[in-house]
Amino acid sequence: MPKICVIGTGYVGLVTGTCFAELGNQVTCVDIIVEKIERLRQGILPIYEPGLEEMVERNTHAGRLHFTTSYSEGLDTAEYIFIAVNTPTGPGQGGADMRYVETAARSIAEELDHYAVIINKSTVPVGSGDVVSRIVASSLKRPDVAFAVVSNPEFLREGAAVQDFMNPDRIVLGSSDPDAARKVATLYLPLRAPFVITDIYTAEMIKYASNAFLATKISFINEIAQICERLGADVKEVAAGMGFDKRIGRSGLDAGLGYGGSCFPKDVRALAHMADEAGLHPQMLHAVMDINYDQRRLIVTKLTSILGSLRGCTIGILGLAFKPNTDDMREAPAVDIIRWITGQGATVRVYDPVARETAEEVLRRENVRMESVQFCGDAYEAAEGVDALLMVTEWNEFKSLNMLQIRSAMRRPVLIDGRNIYEAAEMSRLGFIYRGMGRGTGPAPSILPSGDMTSLPPAQLELEA
Repeated sequence: MPKICVIGTGYVGLVTGTCFAELGNQVTCVDIIVEKIERLRQGILPIYEPGLEEMVERNTHAGRLHFTTSYSEGLDTAEYIFIAVNTPTGPGQGGADMRYVETAARSIAEELDHYAVIINKSTVPVGSGDVVSRIVASSLKRPDVAFAVVSNPEFLREGAAVQDFMNPDRIVLGSSDPDAARKVATLYLPLRAPFVITDIYTAEMIKYASNAFLATKISFINEIAQICERLGADVKEVAAGMGFDKRIGRSGLDAGLGYGGSCFPKDVRALAHMADEAGLHPQMLHAVMDINYDQRRLIVTKLTSILGSLRGCTIGILGLAFKPNTDDMREAPAVDIIRWITGQGATVRVYDPVARETAEEVLRRENVRMESVQFCGDAYEAAEGVDALLMVTEWNEFKSLNMLQIRSAMRRPVLIDGRNIYEAAEMSRLGFIYRGMGRGTGPAPSILPSGDMTSLPPAQLELEA
């Protein structure tokens, strides 16, 4: 039975280690944060991911999955060592911060006393395999110990990570040692997935290029949505018509508030940084980032074009996490939206099925006016007495709300659907003033305060850069 060590118990490391244990391997996950390891031993996960908690419990009880803070314990007789630590955006121009990877490589070298394959699972810049090789080689306490380095990028979607690991589109492996890459491939044979085995630089680049393309697709349809809205077309139908073309495909063509999370934002920035460092001018990547940032401004622009000044208004927010089925608030559009709205003197009533605790922490860190933020227990409470309701994260439970009850709870019937989960005609029939993203409804009229028969001009929206 292969023995695996996974360094890091964040999103990628915990999913990777747990799923390998599910496949019958002996897995030890190492993390230097004592509290996190203690909680994992108690079955308390640091992330929300459907199906993962049950899988951790099952494999822990079966004796296949272990958690420790000790590199010595984790590396003991391990044949495979996965580095799955965080690589956040570094200071300056957006390059990846490699300090956690470098620290992990040094710690591995200090304890390694037998041959093992070291696998970069973290998203790392092209050339990072060489960096890890140099660090390990120079830090080994026993210089006679041999090792190999393989790049094995992850392609896990938050909210569907277990499913993605167990049913991958492909397994990418890159190394200057083909035998080491093939050795890692044996771990994945039970999944019956296609393999791409290449040199290490190409494997590292495949990850960045894949995420950059997906982010580009999202920004593309969001730019098309703005054109559709101005010209009277419906972007949902446009996307459906485009998606039948096999060269394009329907996946990812959902206009909305853009991408967020731990991968797309930092990976597009990092790829643009690599290109800049190489003396290139990555125009498309910069445009992708600009469009994505502007998209979250657009929903607030729609709001003020209807309500005018937001001072004294109460705005409901449905959804805080950057996408459904996760509590991840990294780069979540909701953070900017709430900061801009409260900054204009409004109060917000917010609800998310799982992200409340994480959201409170992030909003405080981002210096949002917390006295203007009210957390609610469900969507109906969030809609109580509001002047407008913003749909920000497309959780399934929001698709089946009693919209008549929502409408009755609101002070003014303004519904701005940032994810296009509702049908405009049906919402209008229910009495909402509905605005989607790129739905071609034309300019929004001003809403009049109760008893006031004079028109209110839209407010000038001033958003921080």
